[in-house]
Amino acid sequence: MKRSESSIPDASVLTGWRKSSYSGESGGNCLEVTDTAGAHVPVRDSKTPNGPAIVFSASAWTEFVTALR
Repeated sequence: MKRSESSIPDASVLTGWRKSSYSGESGGNCLEVTDTAGAHVPVRDSKTPNGPAIVFSASAWTEFVTALR
């Protein structure tokens, strides 16, 4: 993945996707993240695993998660 990319057209090429523990058993509208991309954090829609992923810098993702708490 190039540093200048801000999305990945087919997110299924990455491994290690995980949902929040708050997602529950029924699925629903969930985001998945993977931390296997080094300094980047790809995020995808769990309903479309072969769809695109938006890529955030690790620091931007940390700021976002911290703000949610």
